[in-house]
Amino acid sequence: MTWGVSQSYPRAVLHIDGDAFFASCEVAKDPSLRGKPVITGKERGIVSACTYEAKSRGVVRGMKLHEAKRMCPDAVILPSDYETYSLFSTRMYAIARRYTSSVEEYGIDECFADITGLRRFHRLSYPGIAAALKRALEAELGMTFSIGLSCTKTLAKIGSKWEKPSGLTCIPLREAPRFLGELSTEKVWGIGPNTAAFLAHHGVRTAGQFARKDEAWVRAHLAKPARETWQELNGTPVLALDLEGRATYRSISKTKTFTPPSADPVFILAQLSKNVENACLKARRWHLATESVFFFVKTQDFRYDGCEVKLPIRTNQPHEILAALRPHVPKVLRKGVLYRATGITLGALAEEGSVQLDLFGTVAASAAHAKVYASMDEIAAKYGKHTVYLGSSAQAMRHAAHEGARGEVPARARNLFKGETARKRLNLPLLGEV
Repeated sequence: MTWGVSQSYPRAVLHIDGDAFFASCEVAKDPSLRGKPVITGKERGIVSACTYEAKSRGVVRGMKLHEAKRMCPDAVILPSDYETYSLFSTRMYAIARRYTSSVEEYGIDECFADITGLRRFHRLSYPGIAAALKRALEAELGMTFSIGLSCTKTLAKIGSKWEKPSGLTCIPLREAPRFLGELSTEKVWGIGPNTAAFLAHHGVRTAGQFARKDEAWVRAHLAKPARETWQELNGTPVLALDLEGRATYRSISKTKTFTPPSADPVFILAQLSKNVENACLKARRWHLATESVFFFVKTQDFRYDGCEVKLPIRTNQPHEILAALRPHVPKVLRKGVLYRATGITLGALAEEGSVQLDLFGTVAASAAHAKVYASMDEIAAKYGKHTVYLGSSAQAMRHAAHEGARGEVPARARNLFKGETARKRLNLPLLGEV
């Protein structure tokens, strides 16, 4: 075995993609569901994810549940359990890191891994390392994964989508043109609908045609992201793995849908207050503060009304934001109209820090309140989020967001371990984790 530089893989990048991840997590938790059409998203009224047994019957993500039931009457429909999905995701990353420390956590159900130069260490070829990782993931997590191996992130992502479910597609540099030949540009990671339409207007409809375009034409007609995609399709790695994760946020948004819809302004304000609390909790965690807030309400027929409000001082304290929003909410709400969702966006985020004192003592009061919220955050870390909350959020906090069938909670939330509460879960490892 020769362990030198590979001409087929001058760089070796994997893209690991969980097949029907959310639904597969439910099957892994309850093996009696294996082989059945399983759908998640009961709490939303639409399909969030579904197993391949459901997909084969025509069920697709985003479909309304009543349509999915008509196409697949025997479907098992479950509420989403994002806490459990997060545990499976964390385990997926941990297994990948056994094979390389260079892992980018790209999404809850996918990641990139750079295995360049690790053939001697594992005493395996690059395809062999990919196959070993795939076996470990599937054996330990009880679900299938599709993996792409190539010399760039873009080509690796094409590989992971090539054969689903449970595919392992290797795209050596010399064979890339064969894979790109008939692949439509719309299916290439990094090419959006507008760029695809522009390319089609110039007679470029496949990834292969795009990769063969002259560099001068690409530089003259396309923006940087599309130029980088062109380089990656031609085997030049320009997209580095993000090993550090998110460093900060430019904005933070929180949205919540509730059923049944309501025309009660007090109830709607309580829902909005809960959104503000959630957004501010995240902002404080990242040591960020905002000076511009946008809030909206969504009607039962999916129409939006909203308003942007400038704040007197930069803050991450929900009561200050609500004080600024409260005069504007009646102007947005229409009497007698049923609303089904509220949302909030904290914009213009910047590092929290010292601000200039004002004439009316607003800044000094805010500094004093910061100690209160620091204590609330400590309580939340120990006993669970929203153990303590504002009175303006009480109506939303005390009642489930959904009533009836959509209000069903996941099994994990119904069957609590000793020491767990509805707001606090024990950080238990999955089977096989040490």
